[in-house]
Amino acid sequence: MKCIVGLGNPGKKYEQTRHNIGFMVIEELARQNHWSLNQTKFRGLYTIEHVGGEKVLVLEPQTYMNLSGESLRAFMDYYEIDIEDILVIYDDLDLPPGKIRLRKKGGHGGHNGIRNIIDQLGTKEFKRLRVGVGRPSVPMSVVDYVLGKFDKDQQGPVEDSIQDAVKACEAWIQNPFNEVMNEFNVK
Repeated sequence: MKCIVGLGNPGKKYEQTRHNIGFMVIEELARQNHWSLNQTKFRGLYTIEHVGGEKVLVLEPQTYMNLSGESLRAFMDYYEIDIEDILVIYDDLDLPPGKIRLRKKGGHGGHNGIRNIIDQLGTKEFKRLRVGVGRPSVPMSVVDYVLGKFDKDQQGPVEDSIQDAVKACEAWIQNPFNEVMNEFNVK
């Protein structure tokens, strides 16, 4: 079993914002595989699929970013998902647009969605796929930046990173995480 979780904020107001890149990856993964996140429970949207004999659960928490762990914890408990079977996708200010990085574990790095997941799961030991959104080029608050839309010059690299993230998710469904990290972290 594999569980892929994309972080973001629900609602039209937040669509296509930097903080919602986790949702963007999930939506592109679903589009390319003809899946539909049409089930609602656990304060999230989700689907359960099967790929090459592997059960794949895909979740978009609808709790708003800062409470993402509450949705994920309820989802994990109900479906009896092991911590080693989770991959969380989220935005990262320390990576430029166009870059992704996979990690087996880590701290929250100031990301409140990840902080809440760590609090809810009681561990930092879960797989992550960080998608670069960069830092603001002009003085502004981090909150305003991540809740803003991508600049025109970021559009191409962002689309590239979404495609790379989708490929990484698909690779992880069928391959060991170390192999996926070795393949995608060198790009």
